[in-house]
Amino acid sequence: MYKLAGVTTGPIATNCYTVINEETGEAILIDATGRAEVLLRAAKEAGAKVKALLLTHGHFDHVDAVDEVRKLCPDIEVVIGEKDVPILENPSLNLSLSFMGEAFSTKADRTVKDGEELELIGLKIRCIEVPGHTAGGMCYYTEVSSQAEGEGVIPVLFDGDTLFHGSVGRSDFPTGDEEALLSSIKEKLFSLPDETHVFPGHNSDTTIGYEKQTNIYFC
Repeated sequence: MYKLAGVTTGPIATNCYTVINEETGEAILIDATGRAEVLLRAAKEAGAKVKALLLTHGHFDHVDAVDEVRKLCPDIEVVIGEKDVPILENPSLNLSLSFMGEAFSTKADRTVKDGEELELIGLKIRCIEVPGHTAGGMCYYTEVSSQAEGEGVIPVLFDGDTLFHGSVGRSDFPTGDEEALLSSIKEKLFSLPDETHVFPGHNSDTTIGYEKQTNIYFC
């Protein structure tokens, strides 16, 4: 069985997630901001070893704890979409200079492309590139077995700042493109099962079906 934990933290109230395989004692993180100890708390309480950190994009409020997490988990593999590497490494592009007045940059251990599949902690995770918020924003789609009786396997999507509950991510930052963002959401994300649970980088979770029916950008 898999356990999902989330914490809202960092300078702009970012949602960061932990997925734990309770049978193997392994975990992955999705995005990292704020204090590393807070981000790793769920894995630590479960006695799980964190294998990878998946970054949805390179903006500072999703990545500024990467180096601190690395210090506590030296074997962790940090993953990001290949087109967002320049953003991750450039303080002007990752917005740390303009928002925080401090230059921050870091590096990934591995890059992924659209359609690539990762195998981590017993999960097959599909990488879905959705440009628009940034040039190489990456969503991570997988299916997890639920602990709740009768729910079975649940499709889930960790989508960073791409699709929100009733809204979409901003496209006015460097490398942003509103037309690409809306087109990619409609063509790639809305082709996922309606019951897919969407866990965004900010605000509350939602489902693909709900957004297809009610999101003002598409109705």
